[in-house]
Amino acid sequence: MTTLDAPTELARFGDLDIRWDRRVLRPRAWTTAQSHWAAALSPHCPDGPILELCCGAGQIGLLAAVLSGRPLVQVDRDPAATAFARSNAADAGVPSDVRTAALADALQPEELFGLVIFDPPYVPTARVSEFPEDPVGAIDGGFDGTEQLVLGLGVALRHLHPDGHLVVQARDTDQAEVVGRVLDGLGQGRSPRTVLEVRDYQPGGVLLDIGPGA
Repeated sequence: MTTLDAPTELARFGDLDIRWDRRVLRPRAWTTAQSHWAAALSPHCPDGPILELCCGAGQIGLLAAVLSGRPLVQVDRDPAATAFARSNAADAGVPSDVRTAALADALQPEELFGLVIFDPPYVPTARVSEFPEDPVGAIDGGFDGTEQLVLGLGVALRHLHPDGHLVVQARDTDQAEVVGRVLDGLGQGRSPRTVLEVRDYQPGGVLLDIGPGA
């Protein structure tokens, strides 16, 4: 079982105190915008827990859960990250089912969620060295930075309720266009999805709301 190894640091994230250490990605203040957007969408989504994919120390999903009053299911492949996510959820008093697993293995086929948050690694492999303070596994998005983004989109969409919303974090507007192309490639099946809105928080990143299509 993974334990929380010292030195642990404390970050203020909205109204939450989030514990983390250098094995996981440092909480970024700008990403509170993702929590607030998800919480604002919550009244328009089917009931049930929020699903957060690539949760890291758990702060984005936790703040959204506190603001919306929903419980959580959180997934990350890194046991250090999920140890912090469990601890931070307990400190915040938020019911959270935290799962240490690869995205493709974390969920049962029948599990559907009305609100999903997805925070993939999205730095191109060749540029990872520009961020020496960040753990490689938390930021390396493959050759062009979109490998985990595309993989996780497939998982998120399979488990998104037909009337639900998915709030995705991307590196820039180029990656946001990749998201749109992925949705176009899926076609308009039984549960069509579309990018409803894109919000630019550069130099931090870009957020997208994916919801029911026409």
